[in-house]
Amino acid sequence: MLKASARDPAALPRLLLTLLALALLWPGLKLSELNPGVLLHSDNARTMGQFLDAFWPPEHSEEFLLLLGHATLETLAIATAGMSLALLIAMPAALWASRALSISALPRGGRPAWWAQALRWPVRGLLIFLRSVPEIVWALLFVRAVGLGPTAGVLAIAITYSGMLGKVYAEIFESVDARPARALIAGGSPRLAAFAYGVLPNAAAEMLSYTVYRWECAIRASVVMGFVGAGGLGQQIDLSMRMFAGGEVASMLLTFLILVLFADQISRLLRGRFA
Repeated sequence: MLKASARDPAALPRLLLTLLALALLWPGLKLSELNPGVLLHSDNARTMGQFLDAFWPPEHSEEFLLLLGHATLETLAIATAGMSLALLIAMPAALWASRALSISALPRGGRPAWWAQALRWPVRGLLIFLRSVPEIVWALLFVRAVGLGPTAGVLAIAITYSGMLGKVYAEIFESVDARPARALIAGGSPRLAAFAYGVLPNAAAEMLSYTVYRWECAIRASVVMGFVGAGGLGQQIDLSMRMFAGGEVASMLLTFLILVLFADQISRLLRGRFA
């Protein structure tokens, strides 16, 4: 009796799910041609050792530190400006795509008007399009359009992250308790007032946490986009790697690590303040 009760009833489903996951993962590994063994080859190990050996000591001359400070501020400016533009697009798009403030969602004993849903689908389709193209692709396009520099990075982050923020904001608006907003709308309140007093107080903490997280992602993205000429730390890292200046690369990687830690601390402080 004890043996029967000690048996895990979910053991067989878990085993089947594990086997299914492995069966789906194996073709993906084969198609990606993943071969970690190449890292252990003597030639590759020697090359990586020489590459890493050039990282020490990190470059710390006064002239380089001034250049590093300018590139760091440029990276922060790209990420912050891109996120600001993304918010200007994402917030109205999220309000339009969400049903939280829709009059058709009010309980009236009938089905919601078909045109209300039809108006939301184009906005949702636009958000899908904006976030489906990676920011590095937008950066390549804007570098061709506006030339090398931070402008391409700002526009690329603004377009991609507006789609991401708009989609998540709309889901947050629909996940909070909709009764206060719908009561305000039913009483004749304007929708913006219903949003400000019925939806935003309950959604602010989650929105803030996600926004700061996306700002941290934008900092990383701005570094990556620098490799295609969008300015900031990424462009300086690319130039230093082309010149085999390992010490400069090490200093910039350490600076990038500090930036990410800084963004993480800001996120923690804001969550603690507004949660």
